[in-house]
Parts: sequence; C-alpha cells; structure tokens
Amino acid sequence: MKVVLFAFNGDPMCFVHVLLHALDMKAKNYEVAIVMEGSATKLIKDFHENPDMPFANLYKKVVDARLISLVCKACAAKMGSLESALNQNLPIGDDMSGHPSMTTWMEKGYTVLTF
Repeated sequence: MKVVLFAFNGDPMCFVHVLLHALDMKAKNYEVAIVMEGSATKLIKDFHENPDMPFANLYKKVVDARLISLVCKACAAKMGSLESALNQNLPIGDDMSGHPSMTTWMEKGYTVLTF
C-alpha cells in the first residue's frame, strides 16, 4: 500500500503522530511519504536546531529514513525554515502555485492522509 501523509499542523504534539505513523508504516513495509505543509514546516528548523526539543529524535529518525518526500516551498519560506530545509537536503515542492499538489500523489496511486 502507498500512503502519503500531508502534515499541516505545526503543534509538536500533533506532528509527532505523523512521525510515529510514518515509522510504523515503513516498519510494516508500506510505501510511505511525508509532505510538510503549513505551520508544520516551522518544525523543520525547530527540530534541527534544537536536538534536545521533545520529539526531535523522532524527526531525525524520519529524516534519516528519507521519509520526508516534500517540503512546501511557500510555507517554509513564510515560516522561516526554507533555508534549514535546503541545508538538510530535504526535497522542496512547489508544483501547485508554490505548494505541493495532492493530486500528483493521487495520480501515482497514493492514499492521501492529512494531519
């Protein structure tokens, strides 16, 4: 099964569930991807620059597993984390007026889940 998790919510207590689900799906041999949108993009910089922050270790596991497939260019720029995303070599998406398109994933057979 192919699943893409679109993370919009920048509250770490909500975003941690995206990380946990992605790691769980990967462990169960799902083809899983994370797309970071909205205020969730601010966490890219927060977790990277503050490794002692709660859930930063999970974020690092997800990054190391290459599960972050796209970061919204427009939102990361607005949230001040675009440079950090680029420094972390995270893929940047902007195919829908500066944002990643859900239909691109749907056309590839992914089930889209939003958080």
